Amino acid sequence: QVQLVESGGGLVQPGESLRLSCVASGFSLGYFAIGWFRQTPGKEREGVSCISTRDGSADYADSVKGRFTISRDNAKNTVYLQMNSLKPEDTAVYSCAVLRSGYYCSGYVPSDYDYWGQGTQVTVSS
Repeated sequence: QVQLVESGGGLVQPGESLRLSCVASGFSLGYFAIGWFRQTPGKEREGVSCISTRDGSADYADSVKGRFTISRDNAKNTVYLQMNSLKPEDTAVYSCAVLRSGYYCSGYVPSDYDYWGQGTQVTVSS
């Protein structure tokens, strides 16, 4: 069964860090670009970061640039999202997904991605 499972979310205070994991099963994650998205109630899903497969190049939304780092460990079939200096506005459900076409990240249109995980809740609050 092809699926992605996210973990690592939680409740933290502003300025703290979390590392999210996106583990793939049923396929080799190393052949695909992987994106991280987040969503809060009543808002559209927002692209956060994406990592390409051929050269490992990364892309970030302006809102997280300099604070978040995406990485991949193909041997563990896992993509990580290291989130530092967290802010209350980072509070959301974070999900990962597979870019359906292409090895390189090319934007954050949700319909271009497949195999969405169930998401992991990140809450940043004092």
